[in-house]
Amino acid sequence: MNRRMILYMPLQILKAEAFLLLLPACVSLIYGEKSAFGFLICSAGMLALSFPLAHFLKPKDRVIYAKEGFVIVALSWIFMSAFGALPFVISGEIPSYIDALFETASGFSTTGASIVTDLGSMSHGMLFWRSFTHWLGGMGILVFLMALTNTSDRPIHIMRAEMPGPVVGKIVPRAKDTAKILYLLYLGLTVAEAVCLLIGGLDLFESLVYAFGTAGTGGFGLRADSLVGYSTFVQWVITVFMFLFGINFNLYYLFFVRRAGDVVRNRELWTYVGIAAAATVLIYVNTYPLTQNAAVTLKDASFQTAAILTTTGFASVDFNLWPQLSKNILFILMFIGGCAGSTAGGFKISRLMILCKVIRREVVKLLHPRSVKVIRMEGKKVDEAVIHNTCSYLAVYCLCIFIVFFLLSFDAFDLETSFTATVSCFNNIGPAFGAAGPMEGYAAFSGFSKLVLTAAMLLGRLEVFPILLAVSPDTWIKK
Repeated sequence: MNRRMILYMPLQILKAEAFLLLLPACVSLIYGEKSAFGFLICSAGMLALSFPLAHFLKPKDRVIYAKEGFVIVALSWIFMSAFGALPFVISGEIPSYIDALFETASGFSTTGASIVTDLGSMSHGMLFWRSFTHWLGGMGILVFLMALTNTSDRPIHIMRAEMPGPVVGKIVPRAKDTAKILYLLYLGLTVAEAVCLLIGGLDLFESLVYAFGTAGTGGFGLRADSLVGYSTFVQWVITVFMFLFGINFNLYYLFFVRRAGDVVRNRELWTYVGIAAAATVLIYVNTYPLTQNAAVTLKDASFQTAAILTTTGFASVDFNLWPQLSKNILFILMFIGGCAGSTAGGFKISRLMILCKVIRREVVKLLHPRSVKVIRMEGKKVDEAVIHNTCSYLAVYCLCIFIVFFLLSFDAFDLETSFTATVSCFNNIGPAFGAAGPMEGYAAFSGFSKLVLTAAMLLGRLEVFPILLAVSPDTWIKK
């Protein structure tokens, strides 16, 4: 194992984060806020710590393999969350470090679960930082670093560990070039949304905050009621872009290189569209009696379907008050998530498709024991290793949800609150039902439960295995 590289890379991430803290510091200075000093102090301290250590630990051999890639990603995300929480504490805007860690991990993991009850009391710099963490975490900060620098050899192992989905491949021969293309597409869509929000009447600060939250499918906003008070135009713009950011970014690349036919034939895309359309129609029919207004009902049904399916977690209405059928539909969508290769969380539609094909194959085998059926996705054979990994992930996924749910049971919340909060945080959605609904948040949870949910958010974002490898003794023992 390349131990020096494992320690060196998180320090590089720490340096990158220190420089990125200068952006919210500039925002604070523009608005004449004292929080600028908190960002500058944290940035200086992180640079003072990371530069000498990185220089001392700089490896001669920069080759990494799959195991190193998983551990590097896990440690980097833990470092980012732990140090990214410090500005909140130093500024005094979130005095409790546990609360600040929860908020920061929620940002980087693109969950959007919040303990802040009075957003109006927060400085512009802090509001910018918490939403900017969504943008950084959406595509992955290690992928961002790869796109800018030549940090390691064989960086594909880092991409596979950090980018969610059953399979992560290169859209061009070099992984570094793939990272650049992905981030250019990501940046382009973010800018396009910000421009549309500016046209909708939002100022530049609001447009950037909501564009960051949508792009990373995170959900942090500027108001306690999320987007309830914004115009219909703004809500429709965010609905459209939430849906777009839930699509595999490889398809955007294929579209731009004039391979639109491959995009149109993509079955995962059509499954994603079909699930969204079906959920919207069912919720529309079920909630129409509440409003007696077709336009408002369609807007809210479309918005909340996109928000939950893509795990963004914004709210245009308090869906905690919806009929049980609509709430159940949203609860099911919490598990599904968006497409592989998108910024959305959840189990992923491609995995769901593979599992359905596996079940069908097993049923056929029971009827015809000698039959040999090959599972295909997008016209290509799915390797048995991918099928095995998908089934293994389902088992670990369920186990983690049950463990987190059990640990949350020590808080005196009802079953609906505890279970939906578990599912919501592990799938990186944010709002749940009951006491953790879209208008309530997570401030009422105990410090222990917040730490459990913080771990759940990171486990869900990195899809469990990088964290498990990082804490496993077998990873570090020489054999």
